[in-house]
Amino acid sequence: MHPTAPRPSPAAPTAPAPAVEVHDLRRSYGDFEAVRGISFEVRPGEVFALLGVNGAGKTSALEVLEGLAPAGGGTVRVLGADPVRERSRVRPHLGVLLQSSGLPGDLTVTETLRTWAGTLSDPRPVEEALEQVQLTGRADVRVRSLSGGERRRLDLALALLGRPTVVVLDEPTTGLDPESRRQVWRLVHDLVADGAAVVLTTHHLEEAEELADRVAVLRAGQIVLAGTQAEIAETQPATIRFTLDDDAPQPPLPAAAQVVDRGRRTEWHTRALQPVLAELLAWAAEHRVVLRELEARAASLEQAFLAVAAGTESTPAGSARADSTRAVTAPAA
Repeated sequence: MHPTAPRPSPAAPTAPAPAVEVHDLRRSYGDFEAVRGISFEVRPGEVFALLGVNGAGKTSALEVLEGLAPAGGGTVRVLGADPVRERSRVRPHLGVLLQSSGLPGDLTVTETLRTWAGTLSDPRPVEEALEQVQLTGRADVRVRSLSGGERRRLDLALALLGRPTVVVLDEPTTGLDPESRRQVWRLVHDLVADGAAVVLTTHHLEEAEELADRVAVLRAGQIVLAGTQAEIAETQPATIRFTLDDDAPQPPLPAAAQVVDRGRRTEWHTRALQPVLAELLAWAAEHRVVLRELEARAASLEQAFLAVAAGTESTPAGSARADSTRAVTAPAA
């Protein structure tokens, strides 16, 4: 008998091609450069969040991605096509939620959806779209009579009416109550589960934490920090706070900690939270000192965002960096 030939090893699964590719994008208004060479990719089944304070360049970048404005430099591709020059190829697969839509106020909700559906090649049924954003009970109400939150949900229904595979959401939950916001979050999760690529901007950091697989934080038109939420959080130190009784001694400062405040309520920063906290607790137990209001908090996306806004962010070795994170790059400032 001949020995059985070994079976070939199965090929490793390949990552899907990026649905969105942005390379060295630049955009100017006269002499003002609003977007200064940003790069990122978004793959199917992924949510990518662009964060930044007002004026950071988020909407200016998205308008190029949406095909509403040409790039001043660099390249943008949506499903392999230029969204401005090849708009007819991109538009059937792209869903866009602008910050404001300016819908005609005289049309009802149903009439608005049917009018927009007439411009699409494969729209979802209007009744399904209404149910998707919980507007079934407002179907016959004129747009001008909707509340701000209801108008926002109608905007979202229009963005999703064509079953897009790439979705751009610019501040999607502005004006929504907490329950409506969570409904939008569920819709985004469903989109991603169906394989859509989502690009999101938001001022609600809780929203980015809930939805985003990767994040880029912009300041003055450049990506300053980028990566997963954990990678970005790691650019900031953890915080330990505690209060001592008036007659209690101050604990010795561990080598891996830095004093931020040594008033009645002491605050330390550290990049070694667990060993520093263990050292503090061991000292307190040995000296029978009560650490009142003890709080130990790992760094967060919010902390990193605020540091970028204040210009105090840092990128220690091994942390998220704007020029090295997978699929997110930015030139040196």
